[in-house]
Amino acid sequence: MKLSHISVKRPVTTVMVIFIILLLGFVSLTKLSIDLLPQINVPVAIVSSQYRGVGPYEMESLVTRPLEEVLATVSNVKSISSTSSEGSSVVVVEFNDGTDMDLAALDMREKAEMIQDFLPADATTPIVSKIDPNAFPIMSMAITGDKGLAETQRIAEDRIKSRIERLPGVASVMIMGGYENEVKITVDPVKLDMYGLSIDNLANTLKGENLNLPGGLVERGNRELLVRTLGEFSSVEEMRNLPVILSNGDIIYLKDIAEVILEAKDPDRISRTDEIPSIFLTVSKQSTANTVQVANRVNRELDRLDNELDGIEFHMIMDLSDYINDSIRNVAKNAAIGGILAVLILFLFLRNIRTTFIIGIAIPISIIATFSLMYFSGVTINLMTLGGLALGMGMLVDNSIVVLENIYRFRQEGYSRIEAAKEGAGEVSMAVTASTITTVAVFLPIVFVEGITSMLFKELAMTVTFSLLASLFVSLTIVPMLSSKILKLSHEITRRTTFSKRLLDGFQAFFNRIEETYKNILGWSLDHKKIIVLLAVVIFVVSIGLAFTVGAEFFPRMDEGYVTIDIELPTGSKLEETDKIATRLEEITAEIPEAESLFVILGGSGNEYVDTGGISNTAAIYLKLKPLNQRKRSSAEIADEIRDQTSEIAGALISVQAMESGMGGTGGAPVSIAINGDDMELLEELSTDILGFVEGVEGTREVKSSFEDAKPEIQVTINRHIASRYGLSAAQIAQSVRNNIQGTVATRYKFDGTEIDVALRSQNYIKENISNFSQIQIATPLGITVPLEQVADISIRQGLTQIAREDQVRTVKITADILGRDVRSINNDIVSQLENYPMPEGYSYKMGGEMEDLVESFKSLGLAIILAVLLVYMVLASQFESLLHPFTIMLSVPLSFAGGALGLFITQRTVSVPAIIGLIMLSGIVVNNAIVLVDYINILRGKGLKMKEAILQAGPTRLRPILMTALTTVLGLVPLALGIGEGAEAQAPLATVVIGGLLLATLLTLVFIPVMYIIFDRVANYIKVKVFKRKKPSIEV
Repeated sequence: MKLSHISVKRPVTTVMVIFIILLLGFVSLTKLSIDLLPQINVPVAIVSSQYRGVGPYEMESLVTRPLEEVLATVSNVKSISSTSSEGSSVVVVEFNDGTDMDLAALDMREKAEMIQDFLPADATTPIVSKIDPNAFPIMSMAITGDKGLAETQRIAEDRIKSRIERLPGVASVMIMGGYENEVKITVDPVKLDMYGLSIDNLANTLKGENLNLPGGLVERGNRELLVRTLGEFSSVEEMRNLPVILSNGDIIYLKDIAEVILEAKDPDRISRTDEIPSIFLTVSKQSTANTVQVANRVNRELDRLDNELDGIEFHMIMDLSDYINDSIRNVAKNAAIGGILAVLILFLFLRNIRTTFIIGIAIPISIIATFSLMYFSGVTINLMTLGGLALGMGMLVDNSIVVLENIYRFRQEGYSRIEAAKEGAGEVSMAVTASTITTVAVFLPIVFVEGITSMLFKELAMTVTFSLLASLFVSLTIVPMLSSKILKLSHEITRRTTFSKRLLDGFQAFFNRIEETYKNILGWSLDHKKIIVLLAVVIFVVSIGLAFTVGAEFFPRMDEGYVTIDIELPTGSKLEETDKIATRLEEITAEIPEAESLFVILGGSGNEYVDTGGISNTAAIYLKLKPLNQRKRSSAEIADEIRDQTSEIAGALISVQAMESGMGGTGGAPVSIAINGDDMELLEELSTDILGFVEGVEGTREVKSSFEDAKPEIQVTINRHIASRYGLSAAQIAQSVRNNIQGTVATRYKFDGTEIDVALRSQNYIKENISNFSQIQIATPLGITVPLEQVADISIRQGLTQIAREDQVRTVKITADILGRDVRSINNDIVSQLENYPMPEGYSYKMGGEMEDLVESFKSLGLAIILAVLLVYMVLASQFESLLHPFTIMLSVPLSFAGGALGLFITQRTVSVPAIIGLIMLSGIVVNNAIVLVDYINILRGKGLKMKEAILQAGPTRLRPILMTALTTVLGLVPLALGIGEGAEAQAPLATVVIGGLLLATLLTLVFIPVMYIIFDRVANYIKVKVFKRKKPSIEV
């Protein structure tokens, strides 16, 4: 028995089943997680190792290369890149998509352990860590107070940090900026030399004197007493009077050779909010935690802390949950508007509330049922899944329209409500099932798409599939059941307001004219088939040609409402100099009318919200913009204005970027060129030339080279033979030099309830005079000190700060941001210049970045389109039990592609991954109208009508349901296609392609498909006669 017959026969059971679905859906909705994007797993791991006192060249040969060679043997490795700098080696390993990163990381650790014995003895054990995009902070804020910055920092460290870290889902809280106290011990190097001491001697003395140790237990009668030796410093004065024993046995005091004072540390990082000094705090969530839920918990805790802590204020700089909530609300609002527009168009066509209600109820039931399926399949609510619901909003009523229209036709023919519901739904059940399967089938090839594209759109495909399957169930159960109870014919409806009657009568008269015009056009088209075919071909060729003029990019830029400015001064610049540049930029950005708040951090980078260790020559400015609906310019346009105003500031490298959500692929910059070769000097020349090419290309911004100019440096070359006589190793000498120049933390001192550093350093005159540098005293295991010049050669030379490698070859990267042009056009211009550039033998270049992601994604999506078209054909062939008629229907697919291309051209939107996904969706959507038309033609021919008569009757009969399904889908997508509001940029190209493709394909389907039906039928008859030698059929037309 057919499903529609059961629903009509057992209405109570049908209603109960629907209530169960609704109940599960509502419960599932409350449990679904909310995030900006689907879970993205980046198949990248990092191996890092330290070898103090070693330069980039030595680091490359001794540590980086051995690690690269052994890591290359790990399974599924796609590429290896590395950076060797002073004392540091970082190797980045990218794996093929789908690799189990837990197993890969384990394999990497085993490989690294295998070569541990072959690495230098003083090099640290390589540390393997996986890249987790979810580990980046979800919130950042500034904290100010009226009790001074030091007290504000103490409160942040002692009370605020611990309270937030205890919250469920919070992984870590990082505090930056502010001031810390320390005990500064500034040593006089001349006196050290005079007494035969060194910094290392003093550090060991301080460490050995400042401790408390348990001494065990002593029995006293029936009790045991704990023995403790108390040696920790109780005051700074006690530290000043610390005895220091000389090699000859004499005793001096620390105050005789050093100044000992308690004061604030020299700041290595300063932050301020709207020109007010502040503390910078960031919150990171656990990788599996829900961003919105964690952010809500943090905000509630901040409200409680705000009430508890007098004089403390919190200034939110970045809260990712705000953008997520705004984006989700915006997409949901667009979906709701689309649903309302779809219902209104139904009311105009159906002319009464009851029939509109029967069809319109399919939307909420299908959506609520989808929530249940999403929950059980582990899908979250995000931009992609809500976009999928919005995209399917208009399509949710398509099946119900076809079913109800057929039931209504049976009622008009005299059938009772129950019989009309049974027969009408039963007659088209196979057609609506086939049309749903064709739409769903096009998403199956997405499993063959690799990389971030698959991660992003897999959940969109699942959501659309769930909603369409739910709508199919509704159309074959609820629609016939309700039709059997409440459906009335037009003449049975008596009560209607004057306004609605005029509106509906006017629309009906308008539609009657359209129907009459269509009959005339269809009749003319059947008599002028060649003209119709030629017209369709011309439209297709012209539209596809226009698509090539709009350019291409990986993913549309999303405006998150932030602009970041990174500042970098020459290496060694003091924080005061960096502050001067930052202050000038603050003055410039404060004049931006769209600015809402301004945050500055001196001694940090704005690329990621992570602690970079407080580098004095760097700074970052975060500009928070007003909400999107309160400004006319995008964040990218504002960033470009700031970039122009800062271009004349000399003495610093300034980078201005509009902050984005990270959907631009995994390759980083929109433009990236890797220049590979062995000789660093030649690589420098090549990179300089190519950098000039890129800067000259229209649309490029922020053009940079990874090659850092060699800087003058003092190179200490250790004489191992002489050093060994004193029992010194290279590491000991390097550490002594570091302690004398940079200082060392000798121990910790308890002060005011906390532990602070005891910093031991030499007077500045060693840094200021190179001749003094050579006299640094090195403590030896023999108990004596020797000057540095006695165990090492000291010279000033030009030295590289880092050496980059890619796939085990040295490389220099040129990167650039873009504005005003698409990625493909800019990259094509660059490649055309590089093709004429004479690269030396053994040297090559490789285009990467977003363009690499674009090419790879388009290749896999192209395969997905081909597979989708094949799957649709197979479904149609199975439904019609014919190899011919599916070809007729499938001709609507290239027409839809032409419409999608025309839509992109009219709106001037680029060809992107969402646009290609739209083409894949069109493959399954546009055939539905052709199915309905061809299926009814076949039914009429089966009843004895000649082919032309069947077409002339089927076309006008199916015109109403075809236009209804097309218009409901189109109007449902219009709000998304407008691309207004937060998060709408991601869905706009997809919606544009579907609207353009569906409109053009629907209009041409009504005349082109009937023409091709006749042509293919004649071809089939010809083949039967000529090939299979069958009797020539009678001519029907």
